[in-house]
Amino acid sequence: MPKPAPRALRALPAVETLLQHEALASALAALPRSLVVGAVRATLADARAALAAHKGATPPAVDALAAAAAVRAQRDATPQLVRVINGTGIVLHTNLGRAPLAESARRAVADVAAGYSSLEYDLASGKRGHRGDGVARALTRLTGAEGAVVVNNGAAAILLALSALASGRKVIVSRGELVEIGGAFRVPEIMEKSGATLVEVGATNRTHLRDYEKALDKHDDVAAILRVHPSNFRIEGFTARPSLPELSKLARRHRVALIEDLGSGALVDLSEFGLEREPTVGDSLAAGADVVTCSGDKLLGGAQAGLVLGAKKHLARIAKDPLARAMRADKLALAALEATLALYADPARAKREVPVLVALNVSEEALRERAERLANELCARVEGLTTRIGVGSGEVGGGSLPRTQLKGPVVELAHAAHSAAELERRARTAVPPVIGTVKANRFRLDPRTLTESEVGMAATALAKVWNA
Repeated sequence: MPKPAPRALRALPAVETLLQHEALASALAALPRSLVVGAVRATLADARAALAAHKGATPPAVDALAAAAAVRAQRDATPQLVRVINGTGIVLHTNLGRAPLAESARRAVADVAAGYSSLEYDLASGKRGHRGDGVARALTRLTGAEGAVVVNNGAAAILLALSALASGRKVIVSRGELVEIGGAFRVPEIMEKSGATLVEVGATNRTHLRDYEKALDKHDDVAAILRVHPSNFRIEGFTARPSLPELSKLARRHRVALIEDLGSGALVDLSEFGLEREPTVGDSLAAGADVVTCSGDKLLGGAQAGLVLGAKKHLARIAKDPLARAMRADKLALAALEATLALYADPARAKREVPVLVALNVSEEALRERAERLANELCARVEGLTTRIGVGSGEVGGGSLPRTQLKGPVVELAHAAHSAAELERRARTAVPPVIGTVKANRFRLDPRTLTESEVGMAATALAKVWNA
């Protein structure tokens, strides 16, 4: 016979009993019944597990169980992916979706999402078309590449290029460039997954052209040299590595492909903004790279995508690789990317309208005005709140320009009744959530990553949760 359940477990109400509780009435009226039932069952399961783990514990009251189930039901009904207001000062915040889209890109996404689209349909001929052709045309015009392929992210771009050009063969990489990128993806692991064999050359801090030459003389069946741009790391001090033109001459002499993983995908010279010089995609191609890979949602400022650009003979093989279909970008990402690239046809317009470029080029005066307006609005709406304008150091983020600090004013907030940690916690529950940082017992908001319209939105949202 099965052993009878302990008395504490038997004291828990049945699912149907709990569903009759008044605390769940509003949830049942507003949400699908199946979702509320699931929340009740999960709440009771948690209670059983807690009682089993702590013998002699008192079962929770029915009122408490019902209230907990109502909260769980509401949480389960809330989408996990929602818009948030970024007050961290990190322009390309990976956890917050990296680059916000330009207005024209948002309109393009909404238009394509509203119905059917010409994703793989040639309107001129009435026949089947090729996905991503519009993006590829724009990229070749803007960068001078002979061809381009779009995939779903930057890691996929380098994986596809290696698979198509070097699977079953060897690829030479400097030991100092065997980096780990976001999400614990490492270059050697990507290399292994592509089917290529890694040949390491040089030392961590210094790799010379002769190191590549020796490897090419020593190893048969080398398909490519891979150069990884240090977009998300820096090795400083006693360092050396060959220039891209030097590697290009060597690669051509030995008839192997030169691939550069550029990472951030800048299309304009950021030194115009007073930032560190970051090579553009066009720079790398002009310097002799046969294939360049990069992201679409970093310094380019578009949707998440991986871009592969370069010589036509290599891009034809890359486009035909079986992985290309598995990694292809979806219609919404392509719509956003094509609209973003259209802005770069006029670089001055891109600097005015691509949000990433706007945030990197905003003036100190504009930031201070934005900070003061936010501070004044919050003080007027939240009793017990004190504010001051401090100095912060934002970041480019997304593994881009790691040594660059974006100095500027920040709003520092303190409350008579709530700690900085509590202000931060409540800010995350706002609608929309407001994401800031805590430093020196003050909650901080950096206006660099707040648009003009978001200043008022943030003040309204924070007032509601901080006054509650």
